[in-house]
Formats: sequence, structure tokens, C-alpha cells
Amino acid sequence: MQAFPVPILPSHPRTRPRTALVASADRSFRQRLAHILSGLRWQVREAEGGAQAWAEAESAALDAVIVDAWLPDLELSEFVRDFRGNFPEVELVTAAGSNAAESPRGPHRQELLYALRQSQETDTAAWNAASELSPAHEPTVPPKKGPQSELCCPVPALPVRQEAPSLPGAEAAAAVRFAAGRLPGKTDSGVNERLPELVGDAACMLEVSRRVRLVAPRMTPVLIEGPTGSGKELVAEAVHRLSARSRRPLVTINCAAIPEALLEAELFGHTRGAFTGAVQGRTGRIEAADGGTLFLDEIGEMPLGLQSKLLRFVECGELQRVGDNETVKVDVRVIAATHRPLAQQAHDGAFRSDLYYRLAVFLIRTPSLIDHAEDLPLLVESILQKLGRDVPRKRIDQAAIEKLAAHNWPGNVRELEHVLERGMILAGESPVLTSREIDFGGIVN
Repeated sequence: MQAFPVPILPSHPRTRPRTALVASADRSFRQRLAHILSGLRWQVREAEGGAQAWAEAESAALDAVIVDAWLPDLELSEFVRDFRGNFPEVELVTAAGSNAAESPRGPHRQELLYALRQSQETDTAAWNAASELSPAHEPTVPPKKGPQSELCCPVPALPVRQEAPSLPGAEAAAAVRFAAGRLPGKTDSGVNERLPELVGDAACMLEVSRRVRLVAPRMTPVLIEGPTGSGKELVAEAVHRLSARSRRPLVTINCAAIPEALLEAELFGHTRGAFTGAVQGRTGRIEAADGGTLFLDEIGEMPLGLQSKLLRFVECGELQRVGDNETVKVDVRVIAATHRPLAQQAHDGAFRSDLYYRLAVFLIRTPSLIDHAEDLPLLVESILQKLGRDVPRKRIDQAAIEKLAAHNWPGNVRELEHVLERGMILAGESPVLTSREIDFGGIVN
């Protein structure tokens, strides 16, 4: 680990060591600050986002909190306002450049600002050193020399690291955060930045990430619409991850995969003897999600008779187990997904319109792969990286990329995953995927 400049201060007796919390999605930012604060004789705790920081403040006796200028799950200004109202005794400093506004000046403010300034200056110095080793205007990382260097193409080309601007205050901090990997041209609120699990920089994919960030902190029901294989479950997982419920379970049920006769008991649970074969009672999926999130995948396949019972739960948060006369109160956020045009189904009477309007309070549409075909290289790189966790990772040549780009992808990203996995198997021991290994499984464009 790089040595950071840390001042040596004389020790002072304290009944309780000072404790600071560093909240940031940037692991290196947390590490730098933790190292510097430890040298200033602070105990340091870390949080990856606003919800985790809030939980730490409730469970630990904190003296100070340093928050990065961007949080992955909460809007910064709202977090600062609410945190000050609930924890007025904790000194709060942000890296946004307007530190005086976060909390009244406390006994540790200058020390905290010093640590923050040292961490940012160290980051800028490291960035400048890296820039000297890599020309600022080099378009791509050159491939390694070898007999296959002309065949293999890096996918995608790594982003160019620009020279660090010598700007003061908040502008320099913003430049450092961009160097750490945030998207160019985005504001510190982070609302327009791409979520890590949603691969793609096309406008339609950035809109999905934007909507996820906006709705995640709320209890609002979410309906995700999109073609099969376009990542609806990933969107649901992202909404749950960025919510205050992330430490509670995300319970998923596929309404199309369970027979109609069993779906009610699977959702609501049942008592012993409620039906033939029910030798003991069982908790349903809804009750298992208490305090967390329930993801109803393929909600359009749910039978009409069961939709009325689900409607009661969505309206009042109460459920009734099969075979039981008593109701159970649960606290569950509902996310539903479908590949069907649910509004049209509701209009035609194939889906309950009252249930539709309660589920579709906030709508997120996942695009088909053909609608963001420019993201294909990023997706290929991401999938090959994931597939390379268990087996030697393979590269892909330009001819294979061109063959993939010419396909119309009726199965969307899921089909792309299967094609690449099939290609890795067909390639055998070869480290490179060529067009010969790209097999679409008999699907004709």
C-alpha cells in the first residue's frame, strides 16, 4: 500500500477513542482517508453508501462522518439534511467543496478537513504519476506483442486517462473523482451515472440507471417491462441493493414457473392440512420478504383469480395464509416484471386494471439488445470477464465481433451470454474466440 503523509500528534488521554465514519463507494478513497485518520489517532469505520452509513450511525457511537461528494444509493443533499436532523451531535463533512454548510463548526473540523485535503492531494499526485507513464492522447492500450497480436482486439478499448487539471477546491476534487472511473459529463448527484450491473453507455441504458437511482430509496412499487433476456431481474436487484432494505432479503418468485394450483400457497403460505399433501405449515414468499423486497417476475402470467388476493396485499400490506382465517401484517416493497404489454392486457381484461395501476406506479423499461447495439463490445467484455472466473479467460478477435454485430439478437443479452459460453467451449484450449466458434444455435436472422 502506498505510504501517505501522516502527521504525528501527541497523545491525549480519552475515556473513549474518537470514531469517524468514511462513506464512499470508492474503496481507494475510503482507504486513503482511513490511513490518514488512523495516524491522527481516530478509529475508522467504512460505509459503501448512504444507507449503510445511516445504519452505522445508529449502531455505533460516532464523533464524525466524512461523506464523498457522490453516494451510489442516496442523493447527497437529502442525506446531509436528514443526517444532521437525526444525528446533530455527529460532525459531518463532505468532499463536495462546501464543507461549512454540513454541520456547525465542531472541535474536530480542521483535523477532518486536513485529512480530506491530504487524501485528495495524494490521489491527484498518484494520478499525475500515472499520466506521465501513459500518454494523455493515446487512443487505446496497445496489445501485447505476439504471433496473434493482429488477430486479437481488446474489447472494449480502455478509457483514456486525461491529464489532471490543476484546479483549486471543488473543481480539482471533481477531476479526481472522474479519474477514479466516473462517467464524464455527469453531475455530482450521480443520478445519471451507469450502475455497475447494468452494462451499457447508450442513452436508453443510462435512462434505466437514472430511473433506478431515483426510485430505489422510496417505497414506491416498481413495474419493469422489457423483452425476455433484457435484464429485468438485474434491474430489480439494483433497486433493492440501492434501497434502505438492502440488508433484508430480496425474495424472487417466477409466476410463470409454478403451477396455478400451487402458486397461491407459494406466495401466501399455508397451514397444516390446508390441502392434500400439506403435512405441515409453510411460510409463503411474501412473508419471507418481510422488511425487504418481493420481486414478482412474469407477473403477466398470474391467474386472474389470484390477482384479486394479491391486490389486497398490495393495498393494505396484509395477507392470509391458505387454510387460515387470520391475517398477517407484513412490510414488503413490491417490484414486478413482465415481457408482456401489461397496460394493453389490463385494457383488454386479461389482467386486472386495478392491480396494474397499483403495480405500475413507477415504470422502468429495459431495452432490447438491438436498441443499444453500440454497447455490444462492452457487453462482450463484461460477459467474457464473468465467464473467465472459473476457467482461463479468453479474448475475441475482430471477425468474431463483426459476426456478433450482424446478428439481430432475438434473445437479447441472455442469448449473447449463451453464445459466448458456447464459443468458449468450442474454442477448447485456444485463448482466442474466432468467428468459427460463434454459433447461434440454429437461430436464423
